[in-house]
Amino acid sequence: MLRNHFLASCALPLALVATAPAMAQDLTQRDVAPPPPPAADAPPAEDQVKFSAGQLEYDLNEDVVTATGDVRMYRTGDRLRADKVVWNRKTGKVVATGDIAVTNPDGDVAYGDSIELTDSLKDGVIDNMLVVLSEGGRLAAEKGTRDQDGTMRLVRAAYTPCSVTGLNGCPKNPSWKITAVSVTYRPDRERIYYGGGSFHLFGLPGIPLPRFSNPIGQGADSGLLTPIIRYNQVNGVEVATPYYFRLAPNRGLTVTPHIYSSVLPMLQVDYSALNDKGAFRVTGYATESRRSDDLLTQTPTDTRRAFRGYLDGIGRYQFSPEWSLSGSLRLTTDRTFLRRYDISRDDRLRTTASLEHIDADSYFAVNGWYVQTMRVNDPQGQQPIAIPEIDYRRIVRNSVLGGQFLFQANSVALTRPDGQDTQRAFASVRWDLRKLTRWGQEVTFTGLARGDVYHTADSLLSPLVYRGEDGVHTRGIAVAAMDVKWPLAGSFLGGSQRLTPHIQIVAAPRLENFAVPNEDSRAVDLDTSNLFDLNRFPGYDRFEDSSRVTYGAEWAVTLPGITLDAVIGQSYRLSERPTILYDGTGLSDRWSDFVGRTELRIRDFVSIIHRYRLDKDGFAVRRNEIDATIGSRGTYILAGYLRLNRNILPTIEDLQDREEGRLAGRVAIGNFWSLFGSTVVDLTSRREDPLSTSDGFSPIRHRLGVQYEDDCLRLGLTWRRDYRVVGDARAGNAVLFTLALKTLGR
Repeated sequence: MLRNHFLASCALPLALVATAPAMAQDLTQRDVAPPPPPAADAPPAEDQVKFSAGQLEYDLNEDVVTATGDVRMYRTGDRLRADKVVWNRKTGKVVATGDIAVTNPDGDVAYGDSIELTDSLKDGVIDNMLVVLSEGGRLAAEKGTRDQDGTMRLVRAAYTPCSVTGLNGCPKNPSWKITAVSVTYRPDRERIYYGGGSFHLFGLPGIPLPRFSNPIGQGADSGLLTPIIRYNQVNGVEVATPYYFRLAPNRGLTVTPHIYSSVLPMLQVDYSALNDKGAFRVTGYATESRRSDDLLTQTPTDTRRAFRGYLDGIGRYQFSPEWSLSGSLRLTTDRTFLRRYDISRDDRLRTTASLEHIDADSYFAVNGWYVQTMRVNDPQGQQPIAIPEIDYRRIVRNSVLGGQFLFQANSVALTRPDGQDTQRAFASVRWDLRKLTRWGQEVTFTGLARGDVYHTADSLLSPLVYRGEDGVHTRGIAVAAMDVKWPLAGSFLGGSQRLTPHIQIVAAPRLENFAVPNEDSRAVDLDTSNLFDLNRFPGYDRFEDSSRVTYGAEWAVTLPGITLDAVIGQSYRLSERPTILYDGTGLSDRWSDFVGRTELRIRDFVSIIHRYRLDKDGFAVRRNEIDATIGSRGTYILAGYLRLNRNILPTIEDLQDREEGRLAGRVAIGNFWSLFGSTVVDLTSRREDPLSTSDGFSPIRHRLGVQYEDDCLRLGLTWRRDYRVVGDARAGNAVLFTLALKTLGR
């Protein structure tokens, strides 16, 4: 009954397959198992044919052997299975009929209604042929021949790498296929060659193709890749057709001409290489177009034609388990090229190099970097160049009183074409001792000592709040701290809960912070990630020189399918002397603001994270950030909200008060189709930021699209609208058409 029900459920798909054009042939799975390999204890000799059958007849006069009933034949890796085999020993001809499957040493399986082979089983003619390739994909033909070297020549054939079976197990038409008058499969080259071919998508009428070929399997070969088609209001219609050159098994070059309807073409070149030590990739873009140097005007008129381009590279080499070399290259000719041609929206580009040694107890690195700003108001001459930064750290475990020492030495040299130059070096030692009391408290004692040497030049070219004093300056830092946690655990609503009070005492003397420049500690904001740090500044150039008490608590609840984790805390400065922390950071007064984080997860369906900072006087919300994910892998909503109300001066930080909303989502329609969209809206008003151009609801970017994706095809159409104008990167609509054949043209 179950078998009849299954056949009935598949009747319509089978009928659709049966009515497909004869030229496409039957790509669906044949109802016969491939012949298994011979028993390991009795493989056939190279010049022998081993076979088995349910019944065997031998005609002595004609020297003909007829085998019936699940016939299996083996010879040096080639295997055959059929209902009936007639072997003429005089001519060497082998004719198989019935449910037939032939497997070669590479694992390719050929099916057919009738197969005529030589007794070597290596060559012959197959009617109604289906070949299932071991590397993926299948070929079907009205007739096919196989040569001694494994080459297959097919007549009126079709190829597809897609699944031919639906999720319900019934036959289905593949998402795409190629039909051709003649097809040649060369296993030695792992390539298929077509003559008189057509491309069919979703069973629609075919698109004629010139004589061409494609690789199979995981290997790469020279050829065209999937084209890119898009439109925007600045450049017009864009068509990009990549061509891949296989230079070696481990090296490749991709050349992509981008043709536009409104501007001159652009050339993109990608080169990548891989060896046993590592890999690298370099991409270059080059064109000529009009660009604007007036980035502050909404509609700049002073434009000029110029060469424009971009270099993007990344590489990493692992010379041993401990030593590695990595780097990145990102350089562009101007600040709007990447936005205009929809390559990147980063606000700064970093070119880096790093040599590292890492083992179980030590770390050593030599780093260098160069920063190119994409921001409108940032002078390039003020961007730092590090040549180099050197950092060394070593851990000594189970030392004094059972504690752990961390020794560190660090130096950096920063230079600017039009700004302050700084050289810094320091050496430090930190000691940590962690103990558990008999009542379950976790107590950690910490001591830190550090000595700094700075040299500063051209400090007057740096902003006042960040500059130091010219010349050589030294600084000593000493800190002692005690940190206590007391986890209290118990049952709660059928699950468990853990309440952990946390208190920390830090003692630090006053330091000469303003005698040295501030290069790496400029952006300060109190939150739960740095609340209990010895130094709430993010870098080394500023150190919080005040004694303080920090306290807070964490509450963690675990229920069936639900977890909740909440943290809140505050600090109090013991000394009355003025602090080096500015208004708006949450740390400028003796009592700090309250900071907290709450994270809720409900199975794999809901994830909500809320971060906040509340003013200690009146509980005004100074920071409110929510990130939520609701849904499954196929259908979900991503929502985000950020509001900064720090009232910090623009001379201290360039990130001013801001309010922003983000929304994105995807809705699965059936098994393969989905709708998706996203939006980013600037909610900042002039009341929050007098310098803001937003009116309280200013869209930044919208995106909406539809996509089809299965095992071998991704097809999509996306509309996007940008609302921001920066020079020649104008606001407007853009449309992107995506067609990616996952197993072809990679």
